[in-house]
Amino acid sequence: MSVEPVEIERTERPEEGTAAPVVTTLAAAATTFPIAPGVSVNVRSGPGTGYPIVKVLPAGSRVAIHCQTPGTWITGPYGTTNIWDNIASGQYVSDAYVNTGSDGYIRPRCS
Repeated sequence: MSVEPVEIERTERPEEGTAAPVVTTLAAAATTFPIAPGVSVNVRSGPGTGYPIVKVLPAGSRVAIHCQTPGTWITGPYGTTNIWDNIASGQYVSDAYVNTGSDGYIRPRCS
């Protein structure tokens, strides 16, 4: 699993005209995404239906996506895809059940 670096950007302070660092912490950068409404989602130990189910996310859950990787093709509420989202160490859900707002990768590929 890869970890995204903390980004530092510079902003202007109008009163002083100097650049000040604005630090985005990992906690602040951690965005969660909702799973499909009314659906319980199987969490698997790897990116595919051939991997064992390690737990089930109840309807209404939200997940943080650490990285993404190709795996088994799945059709779900958000289309057909082979993208699997890594939500924790050894835990994957099909992106077809996660509302990321995109049909493609939104996080780095898992290493």
